[in-house]
Amino acid sequence: MSGVIDTNILLYAVNVSAAEHKAAKSFLSSCGSQAGLWFLTEGICYEFLRVATHPRVFPSPMKACEAMRFLDVLLKSRRFDVLTAGNGHWVCLRRLLDRKPQPSGNIFFDIRTVALMHEHAVRKIYTADTDFLQFADIDVVNPLG
Repeated sequence: MSGVIDTNILLYAVNVSAAEHKAAKSFLSSCGSQAGLWFLTEGICYEFLRVATHPRVFPSPMKACEAMRFLDVLLKSRRFDVLTAGNGHWVCLRRLLDRKPQPSGNIFFDIRTVALMHEHAVRKIYTADTDFLQFADIDVVNPLG
């Protein structure tokens, strides 16, 4: 059951006022105890830090050290790893762009995640973001419901 865990799941897990908080926190806890490897990306980590500490975006912004401590629990776990761009990244990106006419704006955050998934042969992403449904060659799972 492994795969990439998207930013929104992390944010729901730390936002106690979110309706999705309990489900997201439970899902992350189960990831740490299941067999298999779970993944974040550098972009997902930075996006989490950006949103979790932003006073106009996050309802109760965290301090940077608090947000980093949350990520550290995952990053230090033997069940989690971070996908990074390697030598094949730009080839994967070009293939995605060849199949997606005229992408623009914020979708490139998702395209980057999908390119990393292709590069590292990870097929599944756990997210509440329906934008990922437009990528036919990955499995999108909403663990929150």
